[in-house]
Amino acid sequence: MAISPKSKPLWFALTLDFIIFSQATTHFLIHRDSPLSPFYDSSITHFDRLHNAFQRSFKRINHLKAAADNLNHGSNLQAPMKPGGGEYLMKIFIGTPPVEVIGIADTGSNLIWTQCLPCIQCYNQTIPLFNPSLSKSYQTIPCLPTLCGQKLGLPSTQCPDKNTCGYSYNYADGSHTVGNLASETVTLGISNPISLPNVTFGCSHDTDGIFDASGSGIIGLGGGNLSLISQLGPYSSGGKKFSYCLIPNTVMNENSTSKITFGNGSLVSGPEVFTTPLINHGGFSVTLEALSVGKERIEFAPKGNVTKGNMLIDTGTTYTLLPSDVYNGLVHALSKVIRAKRVRDPNGDLDLCYESGNKNMKLPIITAHFEGGDVNLPAVNAFSMVKKDVICLAMVPQPLAILGNLAQTNFLIGYDLDSLTLSIKPTDCSKL
Repeated sequence: MAISPKSKPLWFALTLDFIIFSQATTHFLIHRDSPLSPFYDSSITHFDRLHNAFQRSFKRINHLKAAADNLNHGSNLQAPMKPGGGEYLMKIFIGTPPVEVIGIADTGSNLIWTQCLPCIQCYNQTIPLFNPSLSKSYQTIPCLPTLCGQKLGLPSTQCPDKNTCGYSYNYADGSHTVGNLASETVTLGISNPISLPNVTFGCSHDTDGIFDASGSGIIGLGGGNLSLISQLGPYSSGGKKFSYCLIPNTVMNENSTSKITFGNGSLVSGPEVFTTPLINHGGFSVTLEALSVGKERIEFAPKGNVTKGNMLIDTGTTYTLLPSDVYNGLVHALSKVIRAKRVRDPNGDLDLCYESGNKNMKLPIITAHFEGGDVNLPAVNAFSMVKKDVICLAMVPQPLAILGNLAQTNFLIGYDLDSLTLSIKPTDCSKL
């Protein structure tokens, strides 16, 4: 493939200039079903969007299962998703002069990549492809053993020539993206943008499969070496920290956006904050010990046998996934306290559904007992209205446990990759 001849010395590729920012850097996170999203389709109903989100989640789960299998066999967790596979969009600017890039913000992925010119094979995207030859700050990363290899945490690297470190991602559905690693100036922030030089990213020249035209790539927010979080850490006086607050889809409108904050301003503090150990394996996991409804407790595993990091926390999966025995125990507990008529989900997606026309219907709080403390999940986090007058438990039985984004709404969630902790605080995210 024809790549820009610009290259750079090894030491310059992964080191950072001595630019330290102390203020918070905040970005909008736009749900793909928000009226602000380029994916927004005004012709479908809110219920159709929920069903579509459920279907996207299951495509994503297949990737996460494969990633978890790799982890169990001693490999790093890699769960890069095709741009259609995530739920939240994030806009950054790359290059000098800055060029807009709209990517899926993915806590399960560890590479920032976007489609680039020249393009051997690219899917059609609505915004222009990034052209490295027009950027004054673009530098190709060369093929050197100490730089271009497994140390970067990539599933596959290759060298088309000595001046180019290439990568290849292949997905379970046959989609793929292939390109070269480069360093660039990346501009972040809403009101006070900050330009950061020498950020390593992927310039994809060959991308094929089922991709959405409105997105141009992935913004990896995982814990690997090449994620945006890891690369921002040395710039920030706050270290490798970020937090986000997701608004519920019931309050989405033309003026509402979720927010993600990097650096010092991402600290989650004050009353009602709960902190639990965070497992960083490229993606992020926490340890769920049990769930409870009222006084009935459903153990995740027999006491003393809970596996550390048994639940992924993922922004790209809509519903929460639970092992079958835990899910069945939860359904049994809920069935005893919810006084309403059981009905079927008209979409066939969810199992525990009720007729919700009764205004006196009360849905119980589900308490999640994590290592170190508890989180109360009210109805907005645990149930979903799938049709007028039909409400369902927004949880699904699956071998791989995942805390989905619906359960994360209206919580300020902070990741500290330096101390390996996750902090959670109940918050009205629409007011931030």
